[in-house]
Amino acid sequence: MNKYRNKQTWTTQGAFDSRREAKRAYELSLLLKAGDIEDLRYQVKYELIPAQYEPVERYGKRGQRLSDGRRCVEKACTYIADFVYRRDGVEIVEDAKGVRTEVYRIKKKLMLYVHGIKIQEV
Repeated sequence: MNKYRNKQTWTTQGAFDSRREAKRAYELSLLLKAGDIEDLRYQVKYELIPAQYEPVERYGKRGQRLSDGRRCVEKACTYIADFVYRRDGVEIVEDAKGVRTEVYRIKKKLMLYVHGIKIQEV
């Protein structure tokens, strides 16, 4: 159990972070078998802000100049969707949400701004 009282749940579809997410995965698997949806995927990663790098001078063991490298100064900001599937040719991104944290609200807005995808909360 984590700080939001979610209980990790294992099903035939795999391990899920909460009972709500596991229940929704089961529902979506039934819809997939019925042919109502297609291309069901779990835990799909979207990049919201790319990683930031700076150039770095590099030297070999004997002091000879090597080609410049680069060093990561800020990691990429990503959003991981719980479920992504297609219904009637339209891609749908779903998140099984209990607590809507401030970080989640910002990432939801970035998903709409950067990718043009509106997250559906279940």
